[in-house]
Amino acid sequence: MKTRELVAPLVAGACGLALIAGSSGIQAHQATAGAPAAQPAAQQQPPLDACGGRSAQPEVPCPNDVTRMLAALPAKAPATPLKPRKILVLAKVAGFAHSSRPLAAATITEIGKKTGAWTTDVSYDAAAITAENLKQYDAVLLDSTTGVFLDDPNDAAATAARHKALLDFVRSGKGLVGIHAASDAYHGGNRGAGGQPGGDPLWPEFNKMIGGYFKSHWNWPTPITVKIDDPSSPINATFKGKSFNINDEVYTYNQDSFSRSNVHVLTSVDYSMMSDSDKRKENPQRTDHDYALCWIRPEGQGRVFYEALGHHESIYYDNPQMLEHLLAGIQYALGDLKADDRPGQASGKTGK
Repeated sequence: MKTRELVAPLVAGACGLALIAGSSGIQAHQATAGAPAAQPAAQQQPPLDACGGRSAQPEVPCPNDVTRMLAALPAKAPATPLKPRKILVLAKVAGFAHSSRPLAAATITEIGKKTGAWTTDVSYDAAAITAENLKQYDAVLLDSTTGVFLDDPNDAAATAARHKALLDFVRSGKGLVGIHAASDAYHGGNRGAGGQPGGDPLWPEFNKMIGGYFKSHWNWPTPITVKIDDPSSPINATFKGKSFNINDEVYTYNQDSFSRSNVHVLTSVDYSMMSDSDKRKENPQRTDHDYALCWIRPEGQGRVFYEALGHHESIYYDNPQMLEHLLAGIQYALGDLKADDRPGQASGKTGK
């Protein structure tokens, strides 16, 4: 198993060649992954896209998206790295495959390269999560990972080892970053044994660590107003305390899995600004009408940063402030940017 660094600017053709850096250096690599295997009708994926994560070459972002993303990149990191940092981006799925995954991976790679905040390896293979391999990284970024993404259905011991490796990695003082569907993982079907929408937790330690799990969503492109819950946080500095409008697929979480008592919320949906017709699309509604979008939390000696936006490619090129926000959140997870991460707190003194 080999991780590799996706070099986003050097994408040729309509999802043709990507340049990949592995242990043998940079080389041209022709993606060979084909269309997903046939699935039962109820589980079939949407039709393949022309390029991107649901194309015949799902590890290669669309060239036009890369061009626009590069133009939106932040120029400078908010914090100076305490030491050289390295991130593993894992884009493995065991459920819905988001087309934005390769663009998100390229975005993380290019932010780190431009600002000097980190270097990046990208893998679509769950076997990258081992105790030995993780020793070289300062953070793992879950790039819209779905389902039981670390599990090997034929090897219970490998599954258990991967689970333990990820938990131990974060709790030992490292970082975990989740983008969008990282929260659509390790939960049961629509309703679990207790009748709760979103199903039952399948890996409770992970469910708590990531901060909540998927119940349902407002389909893309749902217009929302993003509320800045903690304007004092350096992770939100780019927004200058001002809410903003955006379109994306917007998650809502299992009632019992998400609580502000477990996370420090940075942004959320301004529910008062949603249309009545969109509100009715959530059935059943969360009783607290609390629709957080981004949060941080401590986990052992480590740090977790989660950002729910990121379903659609436009998140990575339409709003440069979102990329500055993402950069700051990742620097928090790496331990280079100090921020108040006390659960349930809106502001206050700086935490670890």
